[in-house]
Amino acid sequence: MIFSDKVSKTKVEEYLRAHNIRPSIQRMAVMEYLANHRTHPSINDIYRALHPTVSTLSRTTVYNTLHLLAEAKAVKELSMEDNVCYYDADTSNHAHYKCRQCCKIYDLFETEIPLLAEIKKLVENDSRFDSADLYFRGICPKCAEKEERKKKQKFI
Repeated sequence: MIFSDKVSKTKVEEYLRAHNIRPSIQRMAVMEYLANHRTHPSINDIYRALHPTVSTLSRTTVYNTLHLLAEAKAVKELSMEDNVCYYDADTSNHAHYKCRQCCKIYDLFETEIPLLAEIKKLVENDSRFDSADLYFRGICPKCAEKEERKKKQKFI
C-alpha cells in the first residue's frame, strides 16, 4: 500500500487489521512512524525516534514488530547491507538507490526502471515467485554537487 500525506492512527489501525495484525500501542507507533517517515529507517532509527514518546518500547519490540509487519507483507524489508535492514511502508514494486556519501535511500519506480515492469509480469505469471529486490548504489546528485564544489575550492 502507498500511504499519502500524513497518516492517521485510524488508518494505521485499519491497515494493521487488514494484514491480520493485532494493533497494540507499540505496533501502531512503529507502523505510524513508517507510514509518516519515508526515510527507509533502520530498527535503531525507529527506536531512537519513538522511545521518548512510547516509554514501553524496547529495541526488541521494534525488531519483533518489524519482523511481524514484513512477514505479513505490510512493509518491505530492505537488506541492502550485511548487518542492517531498512524498512519501507510502500510495498508497491519499486527499486531503491542508496547514496554512498549521505546514506539516504531513495525510491525508484517503474517509470524510471523498465526492468521493474518485467519483474511485475513475472510475479503475476508465476505463483511460486515470492519477491524481487533491486538495489542501486552510488552518489546522489546533492552529494555529487558538494564534491564538485569542494574540488573547485581546492583549485581557487
